[in-house]
Amino acid sequence: MKPLLAFRRFAARQLTPARSFIFSFLLVILAGTLLLLVPVSAAERPLSFIDALFTSTSAVCVTGLTVVNIGSDLSFWGQIVTLLLFQIGGLGIITFSLVFFSRMGRSLSFRGREILQSTFLHTPRRDFFHVLRFVVAGTFAIEGLGTLLLFVRFLADFSPGRAFYQALYHSVSAFNNCGYSLFTDSLKTYRDDWMVNLVIIILIVMGGLGFIVMFELSNRWRGLQKRLSLHAKIVILTAVLLIVGGALLFYLFESGNVLKDTGPGGRFLSSLFQSVTTRTCGFNTVDISALTNTTILVMMTLMFIGASPGSTAGGIKTSSFALLMLMIFNRLRGRDGVTIFKRTVPSEILVRTITIVIASAISVLVIASVLLIAAGTPEANAQAGRHLFIEYIFESISAFGTVGLSMDVTPSLNIIQKLAVILLMFIGRVGPLTMAFAWAMSKRGLVYAEETVMVG
Repeated sequence: MKPLLAFRRFAARQLTPARSFIFSFLLVILAGTLLLLVPVSAAERPLSFIDALFTSTSAVCVTGLTVVNIGSDLSFWGQIVTLLLFQIGGLGIITFSLVFFSRMGRSLSFRGREILQSTFLHTPRRDFFHVLRFVVAGTFAIEGLGTLLLFVRFLADFSPGRAFYQALYHSVSAFNNCGYSLFTDSLKTYRDDWMVNLVIIILIVMGGLGFIVMFELSNRWRGLQKRLSLHAKIVILTAVLLIVGGALLFYLFESGNVLKDTGPGGRFLSSLFQSVTTRTCGFNTVDISALTNTTILVMMTLMFIGASPGSTAGGIKTSSFALLMLMIFNRLRGRDGVTIFKRTVPSEILVRTITIVIASAISVLVIASVLLIAAGTPEANAQAGRHLFIEYIFESISAFGTVGLSMDVTPSLNIIQKLAVILLMFIGRVGPLTMAFAWAMSKRGLVYAEETVMVG
């Protein structure tokens, strides 16, 4: 009895919120891998361990990169497994656990509250359980509405049962910003379909805004909240600017390329769709490998930024990008700190922002280097360095941003490259700082005297 009590105390000390968050994802990824390894999950040949691990990680981390064809290589059971994985991965297994225990009448522990607040909230709130219920209920309500709208459209192409399944799968995939599709060409068939495009766009945007932002918008609309928080204002403004800017640049650079045979309305729709999906979700209505280099550069920038904190997507997040730009702007004007909307951002948040951006860039650089080095023989490596350099950089940023777009190199990755992308997808989902905090020692070291260093 005493050893068991001692083990519980040890686990309570070691399982910090960051570690609990990471371990929950690892457990779901492992469970998903085992389920996908079952022969019934495959349409024909059973998946190899590395392919099952890659698919499970991509689904749980709501990335969307895949080394198999979800619609043809997986059976109905395998597809349902992926649907459950990116639904759980989008909300987080801890969220479902807290809801389950609360429905059983059990009060949330202090650790549970801490995990919830660090996952969804920018500041501690007393009504955090109300936020939790809104997150879960709102998710299923939005996904249900998206399923209904897509079902109405897909009835023209499929039987009622098939149309409902296609609608459900793509609605859940879009809201959770995963990008897994049952169609072999993603959504290229529906490139000019306004209903499919707009429904998917709205689902992606709502999933990428962040749950606390949607909660504040809901309260503001119902008159329960007088003003939006600084976090919500920054997220919404940045998201709008990135979506509009990305769409305009895509339209400008691709009007004479992949969109040259499309009318003005179709060009606008495709540009808007790719601007939205590039930052957060891996659906595509155009051939990514056929895009111009300038468009690829824009897309890599948008993928690296990603969506908003507390959402279903990855990247450095819109708020980090906005604060970084504001810091640079203020420094160029000789000002210290960041002030926006008549509020001053705390200095520790600015330091964390810089750390996140640098750690993220290093993560992408390291994994991209591994992809290049592990290309094979020196001759193959030289060929990859010349012809696949952009593709590997694009793949790495897409994996980190949990976007899922690819320039058609994912299926051809070898085992080492797949493991590297798996690691980067995981880092992109949980965040590089969370990974660092999970293993950091809580004890402070010695503090020495300060001495200046020249920089810049």
